Amino acid sequence: MNDIAVPHEADVLIIGSGPVGCTFARRLVEAGKNVLMIDAGAQLSRRYGEHLKNSYLFQKNIDLFVSVIKGHLLPLSTATNREPVLTLDPSAFSYDPDKYAGFSLRNQNPEQRKHLNLPAAAATYAVGGMATHWTCAIPRFHPEVERRHAGQNYPIDEKDMNRLYDEAESLLARSTSVFSASARHLLVKRVLRRAGEEFADVTELPLAVSDRADSAQTSAVTWSAADTVLGELADPAHTPPQGSFTLLPEHQCVRLEITGSGKRQKVQYAVVRNLRDVREEIRLRADTYVVACGAVPTPQLLFNSGVTLPALGRYLTEQPMSFCQVVLEQQHMDHVEEILRTESGGSADPASAAADRVADHRAAQLKQLHAGDKTADPVPFPPCERDPNLALLVSEGRPWHCQIHRDAFTYGAVPPNVDPRLIVDLRWFGISRPRPENKVTFSRRLRDTFDMPQPTFSFRLDEAERKETERMSRHMMRTAAALGGFMPGSEPVFLTPGLPLHIAGTTRMGRSALDSVVDEYSKVWHIDNLYLGGNGLHPFGNASNPTLTSVAMALHAVDTIVKGHPGH
Repeated sequence: MNDIAVPHEADVLIIGSGPVGCTFARRLVEAGKNVLMIDAGAQLSRRYGEHLKNSYLFQKNIDLFVSVIKGHLLPLSTATNREPVLTLDPSAFSYDPDKYAGFSLRNQNPEQRKHLNLPAAAATYAVGGMATHWTCAIPRFHPEVERRHAGQNYPIDEKDMNRLYDEAESLLARSTSVFSASARHLLVKRVLRRAGEEFADVTELPLAVSDRADSAQTSAVTWSAADTVLGELADPAHTPPQGSFTLLPEHQCVRLEITGSGKRQKVQYAVVRNLRDVREEIRLRADTYVVACGAVPTPQLLFNSGVTLPALGRYLTEQPMSFCQVVLEQQHMDHVEEILRTESGGSADPASAAADRVADHRAAQLKQLHAGDKTADPVPFPPCERDPNLALLVSEGRPWHCQIHRDAFTYGAVPPNVDPRLIVDLRWFGISRPRPENKVTFSRRLRDTFDMPQPTFSFRLDEAERKETERMSRHMMRTAAALGGFMPGSEPVFLTPGLPLHIAGTTRMGRSALDSVVDEYSKVWHIDNLYLGGNGLHPFGNASNPTLTSVAMALHAVDTIVKGHPGH
């Protein structure tokens, strides 16, 4: 990227290159704006921010993608272990724990209390952000459970929100059909529907995904990411017909210079470090600034810029999450064709076609077996059958989000002696509600890996949330029982706090500067030309995956930037 001239001025400077920042970029360029985007992370693909799971290797073996995810997650706050190492060589370095709180490098945080931490909370520093490895699940928030709380409605009007959702789904290439004809998908769906009334509403998981031209031969798909949102702007060589777009990887904004006082403040410029040569510090000027670099890095940057709104970093929510993996029951596998053909709509029905593929595959393998070929496939699903991708979406009686699917995470990898076609992942996401005592604060003494104020979490579930999470877990176990037995090592478990990577509320949207950071148009209170984007804006807590709603809120903000803020 050293051959790219760095423009020091633009109409809009966007800090952060995930799907939300890219939503701002695309719509602003289409409106004729000159847009400069920066990201502290490196560019990992030819197109800006492509999903790394689109690689052929990971399409063939999803479990190999686990190491990619692990390699791109930077933990935000690791409590220092102050227990003495009694077996340490007596001549080795040690410190007096009565004098020192502990080590502070590698994101170890002596100020972090272990029992209040979100130890698995992490950020991804890369062009495209966390969307370079996300699950691509994009359900809408439930209007009563997630867009309403304690008698308050979402700051954005419901009619406007539904229109914004439509547009956001288009930007992300939403689909519920890419996996719907798969024999594995249809089997799991029908088994659950047979299992009882509580599973009657099992449906396709809304995903940001599309078919690939060679999918008939490979079963491969194209997972959406930041590049999908950018469209043609994702090609570095593309010149838009109106406006302009420049993206600078490995350029970190360390501070916004804000002038003025009271309710009339303004960003004058951004102080930016070139991480390829940290001696180079530049000032980037724009008419409008957008910060969309994550639910923790965004308030961190505002804190480092002197923003003192009382809600900054507070009202933090994160999803309690339970997980297990199921090996499909023998009886289901023995009767796949029968289950698929039951209630089938004839030869044109996808379930009937799927049953035919299974029958053909089973017959071919039996023929091989009878011929003495012990390499015959014991699993009735053809190798190219796609994964199941199903959901039980949030409802008023079931205020949690359920994903019944297969994907790669930093947990739940399938061992090599278990065929992944037999495995179904169950991920149940609960909800926590905003309270000011749940928060992330930033140190005035300690610095993180990127030389910014060290984040420290203070978060816990209240008694009602803990009881609801237990109810959620029991529901997950009933779902698992309908499908099969637990895979050893992946029995039901509550995951480490922060592992969903869906922190929200830290820059929440609201109607008052006393308990929110931005107004309904995503503009920071009292700062005329500063807008925020991302999951931190969600004000009420959520069980559903947050990205779609974050993109919808960004679209609402773009309209305001282009047309002018109503308060100005």
